[in-house]
Amino acid sequence: MPPVTPALEPLRRIAAYAVCTDGDGRVLLVRASTRSGTPGVWSLPGGAVDHGEDPNHTVVRETAAETGLSVAVTGLHDVLADMRSLPHRGVTIHTDRLIYQVSVRGGTLVDRVGHPTDLARWHTLAEAEQLKLRPFTAAALGLSAASADLRPEEAPDFPSFYAYPGPDGLHRAQRFAAYAIATDPQDNLLLTRIAPGYPGAGCWHLPGGGTDYGEQPGTALIRELVEETGQQGRLVELLGVASHRDAASLGPEGYPIDWHGVRAFYRVVVDAPTEVAVGDVGGSTSEARWMALKDVTELPAEQLTEVTAEALKAARLT
Repeated sequence: MPPVTPALEPLRRIAAYAVCTDGDGRVLLVRASTRSGTPGVWSLPGGAVDHGEDPNHTVVRETAAETGLSVAVTGLHDVLADMRSLPHRGVTIHTDRLIYQVSVRGGTLVDRVGHPTDLARWHTLAEAEQLKLRPFTAAALGLSAASADLRPEEAPDFPSFYAYPGPDGLHRAQRFAAYAIATDPQDNLLLTRIAPGYPGAGCWHLPGGGTDYGEQPGTALIRELVEETGQQGRLVELLGVASHRDAASLGPEGYPIDWHGVRAFYRVVVDAPTEVAVGDVGGSTSEARWMALKDVTELPAEQLTEVTAEALKAARLT
């Protein structure tokens, strides 16, 4: 596969998709039209998460637009990331894809004219195996991919977030990150404290952070765990996804930013804990500490970040 040329501009986005099955076990897929970069290729229904939008709402909105069906989210299926080069558009895109299980509430399948997708159809898994599928779709369904996607050999150098002027005058930034509910054999919980000068300064937070361009969320989380705390961990399970908007937040950038953070959180086990050491001195983490779960549950709510409180609830630790 040819590498990405310098002329291809790197972009990042977050998107949400639906795994929807009917009573016969068929899965709902949509076909890319001639208006897309990969005409004739099939994928799960879904699309880009708008700034500030909860991905749960995205998948409902996009599924209705692409298929004519009204769906309800029933669970989180997986979180994946991939890079895709689009030479005709002059870009290569890293997409963090949130895959949800959904059920149909109503509506009728429709075909669309003049849109990026033109057909929506039910397929058995055996039928889907014979189609050209987007790699993320094949991965979500446990199938092999026969796709025309062009992938770069190396990830471009690109920051984990990029702030751009919004219509209201504020700069906007959308960022995908992965965080850990990390425990040791004694069921102590590993927490980090946000450094002064950063939004949420002084609050206890989960270890983790923004993923790099081209990086899978699980790989990023294990890397961040080492960098932030010096601990080696292993992923156990995906617990959930949190979406939070923090408008006009002032951080080390020196100007207010309308932040939209989408964060996946995982259960991680540190089998052989060592002395905690913050490796990124001068960064957003000022301290890291193992805490007994009892002590964590007794912390005042204002001393925990939103994502930490939500992750603890999802892990049934509070």
